[in-house]
Amino acid sequence: MNIYFDNAATTPIENEVIEVMLSVMKDKYGNPSSIHRFGRETKVLIEDARKKIATILNASPSEIFFTSGGTESNNTVIYGAINDLGIKNIITSPIEHHAITHTLDMFEKIGLVKVHFAKINEKGQIDLLNLEELIKSNPNSLVTLMHANNEIGNLLPINDVSRLCSKYKVLFHSDMVQTIGKFDINLNNIEVDFVSSSAHKYHGPKGIGFLYINGKNKIKPLIYGGGQERNMRAGTENIYGIAGMAKALEIATTNMVDIQTHIKKLKLYAVSQLKANIKHIQFNGESENNGLYTIINFSVPKTNNSEMLLYNLDIEGVAISSGSACSSGSNSASHVLKAINISNEFTSLRISFCKYSTFDEIDVFINLLKRLL
Repeated sequence: MNIYFDNAATTPIENEVIEVMLSVMKDKYGNPSSIHRFGRETKVLIEDARKKIATILNASPSEIFFTSGGTESNNTVIYGAINDLGIKNIITSPIEHHAITHTLDMFEKIGLVKVHFAKINEKGQIDLLNLEELIKSNPNSLVTLMHANNEIGNLLPINDVSRLCSKYKVLFHSDMVQTIGKFDINLNNIEVDFVSSSAHKYHGPKGIGFLYINGKNKIKPLIYGGGQERNMRAGTENIYGIAGMAKALEIATTNMVDIQTHIKKLKLYAVSQLKANIKHIQFNGESENNGLYTIINFSVPKTNNSEMLLYNLDIEGVAISSGSACSSGSNSASHVLKAINISNEFTSLRISFCKYSTFDEIDVFINLLKRLL
């Protein structure tokens, strides 16, 4: 029995999405920049996808720009904020995705920006009072905080943060890679300037995502060399990826309540079984109760058996993670877990569910865990 519990890293593509993409590959092969019929057909397909995504998120189609995914979207925002909007200070947290932290580190090293880290508590929750102090002390700032942490599942109180940013007239970017397609996101009700998203987190294809840029903000491209995406991203568009992403988001949001209910039940059951069967277990961040409903991050005391757990589970056909999948397969200590002071005497694991996960799979996983530990 093969069990895939690494859906925070990526999700399997929906069959309906594959069908849409194959149809585009076979029948819609014109270059969207061409003025002939073949080009016009693919251009219409791209704009229809843009309108569909914008409608789902209650945004304007002119605010949606297609990218290769979350990392490119995040880089575009940071680059544009510094170079085009005159941002001199960026406020973030120590548990952000490396697409944020590594990019900020690079810009700070070359002297273009000063980076400030908001305090977090032992659960990884943002200290909103400290965040407000940082915003007040550093005008002309960009605040960049992820909506849901990809390792421990913590959810940002996004409306509170957006109100703070609006109050002090600073820019707000949120990496929503883990939440778009999982929550009913209404961008018209959140005072946010930039949002990043990636299709493969909600059963869409890899290598495609989008960046939401609030219409009041104007930044220049990260990639030059063509006039695609209304001069915001050069390069021939990933047509079948765009079509697949729009279809995936449509499916995810159409059935959202049922999917949420199913996965929340799975998570409650998994937590209860882990508590009942695994000695000295501890849950990290808010993943036990209040975090993102798809993620559980837990630790067990480090032993010879626990250190080999990830590999032994893989041999048994179970795919889980020791943290983020965005570190090129690295099994080194997670910067997120370090930031919330998880002891090196523990081995930490992340399991993450999707709508295809089952209770039977959880039972098999728990039994394997008991045996391998």
